[in-house]
Amino acid sequence: MSDVFISYARSTEAQARQIGEALRALGYGVWRDDEIPAHRAYADVIRERLKEAKAVVVVWSAEAASSEWVRSEAERARADRKLVQLTVDGAELPMPFDQTQCANMNGWSGGADHPGWRKVVDSIAALINGAATTPASSPRPAAHARAKLSICVLPFANMSGDAEQEYFSDGISEDIITDLSQVSALSVTARNTAFSYKGKNPEIPDVARKLGVTHVLEGSVRKAGNRVRITAQLIDGAAGDHLWAQRYDRDLDDIFALQDEISEAIVAALKLKLLPEEKKAIERRGTDNADAYDLYLMARQHRWTGYSDDPRQLEAILRLCGKAVAIDPAYAHAWALIGSAQGALRFRFGRQDLDSSAAIEKALALDPSLAEAHAGKAANLRLEGQYDEASAEARIALNLDPECFEANLAAAMVCLSQGRIAAAVPYWEKAAVLMETGVGSPAMLITCYTALGDMDGARRAARMTLTRAEAVLAQDRGNGLAMSNGVMALAVLGEADRARDWIRRALVIDPDNQTMRYNFACTLCTYLKDIDGALNLLSACLTPTTRSELEWTKADPDMDPLREDPRFQAMIAEAEAQLAAAEAAAPA
Repeated sequence: MSDVFISYARSTEAQARQIGEALRALGYGVWRDDEIPAHRAYADVIRERLKEAKAVVVVWSAEAASSEWVRSEAERARADRKLVQLTVDGAELPMPFDQTQCANMNGWSGGADHPGWRKVVDSIAALINGAATTPASSPRPAAHARAKLSICVLPFANMSGDAEQEYFSDGISEDIITDLSQVSALSVTARNTAFSYKGKNPEIPDVARKLGVTHVLEGSVRKAGNRVRITAQLIDGAAGDHLWAQRYDRDLDDIFALQDEISEAIVAALKLKLLPEEKKAIERRGTDNADAYDLYLMARQHRWTGYSDDPRQLEAILRLCGKAVAIDPAYAHAWALIGSAQGALRFRFGRQDLDSSAAIEKALALDPSLAEAHAGKAANLRLEGQYDEASAEARIALNLDPECFEANLAAAMVCLSQGRIAAAVPYWEKAAVLMETGVGSPAMLITCYTALGDMDGARRAARMTLTRAEAVLAQDRGNGLAMSNGVMALAVLGEADRARDWIRRALVIDPDNQTMRYNFACTLCTYLKDIDGALNLLSACLTPTTRSELEWTKADPDMDPLREDPRFQAMIAEAEAQLAAAEAAAPA
């Protein structure tokens, strides 16, 4: 872990390096993005380092002010109250950062007496040590500050003897991660990283060393009838010693009190003190009804198994969450998941009878701090063409929960719909990591990297897509979305014959799957250079179509090879005419 995170644009890399060296000379630990391991996802490491840092120094420049990456990092630092701003070229700061103090570092050559530099160092010292000090008197931070404790919550083992109960043990693990993340004095490994150990039996010191955490929590869950047994052990990551262990046998009706008890016992074992607002956040569950909670956990399990790629998973979520809100109409999390599933069914699978707006607004009315609900609203606004409003909602969602899959997905879709392909990449990268079984996000990375001319990135994304698609197809040979995204991956990886074979087989199995046909058209025109084949498939997708689907076709970089073709232009014109007639005939 480092004391200071430095955010900058490439044009100011030399200044950022100089700032980092000067801060290291004062005894601070400093991190810049040139230290990302080759095996880690860029977006994942960035978010972890931002969360761990005690101060975030943003080097503003003309390029940085227009960079989605820098603005996103600055927004997160501002929300966490650890933002230190400086400018090296007098650039005008974007809103809302222009409302916060910013040190002017013009003309700084490394000297300690520059007024801008003194302001930066004073701010960093205040954030790290609690009181401003001058550079000359600033002590080495590590000598005076206790290293921040950190923990990885490994997925609790399902001991119920029934694989169908996996959703419950996973849900308990996820909720403990969420609870401990509320503790400001504790750094918690992200859910997707922790769950990479699911089904394995790793050595705890190895986990601690690899993830750089001081402690590891492991445990098990046994659920039978109306009873639940949870065991948990807190282990010192370096020594491997048990600091705390407990077994709980309770009725399911006591599950919420039990989760609170476990989280608070861990905090106590670490000799930390909960702030009143942190204790309140831990105890906020969204529902007091154990049956509604159990249904929501089942639905959430469908979410983590790549629900947006499979309409059957989406329908299951609607049924489960529908029962949950029937039991507890004030369950905001369930309403938000209903809205997300409805939106995916409508946009991706043509269910125009579904409108997610009511469920999303219900969730927001019940809990305005719910990231998933703001992400759902962002998706709706994007589909209505209100891109600025959609972008604002996506930023709110990301600030509330950077680890929220829906928030990253919403931000990625808004950027891509506006043609801001480079800005969409980090969100697709994060979404692909968060939804580790999903095929759609890595497939979108293929599209983005290809459009940006980064074929190494496209091939990396293709390998990820193909691996996931093959895993899905091993369980469900007729999954059209896995087939179509797998075809794109095969084409990028140079396996054209295999890609065409998949296309032929899929069109026999599921000839009416419009999403699949559209994705095949993308692959044919962009990656297999078959314009005629792409147009033949696309003709059935565009007439009839919906307004949102047509706008997506216009923005999709994979459609670029067709833009100048008169046949494609005629298809777009015909679709526009049909939609205009339908919209004119529709009731106000």
